[in-house]
Amino acid sequence: MSEQITEVRELAIAVFASSGRLIATGNERVAHLGLTSAWWQVLGALRYSPVPLPTASIARNMGLTRQAVQRIVDLLAERGMVAFEDNPHHRRAKLVVLTRAGLAAVTSAEQAVATLDREIAERIGRERIKDATRILGEMNAILTEWLDRTAPFPSPNDAS
Repeated sequence: MSEQITEVRELAIAVFASSGRLIATGNERVAHLGLTSAWWQVLGALRYSPVPLPTASIARNMGLTRQAVQRIVDLLAERGMVAFEDNPHHRRAKLVVLTRAGLAAVTSAEQAVATLDREIAERIGRERIKDATRILGEMNAILTEWLDRTAPFPSPNDAS
């Protein structure tokens, strides 16, 4: 196996490990707010999107399934953190928008991790963070291209 392939696999393992720790740390830091990392992830996606998004777009942007995001959006709607608006581009796919309560929740979550964010920024440095963001963006673009052009693998539960 080439060194380049080994390095890509090491990057993937590091991303998996970071993702797991990010979720665990997020869950611990926002539990007192009645949030989970998954809820916070959806609220954050809405907060930083320049336009309201349908569930499918939130899922696609975050690399999650539409069904998983729909469950979270429905729970957030029950709690008054998001609302639905008509979508001028698609009658059935409503747009998901933050409510005041949702904005307050995501703001509180960000405040809960502000000290950790500062420590990460100080220890890693702005330029390296920007490089990592750029690299992960490029990696995500490649992965998206592969997903878009390949058929899904059959599930072990699929009938043969």
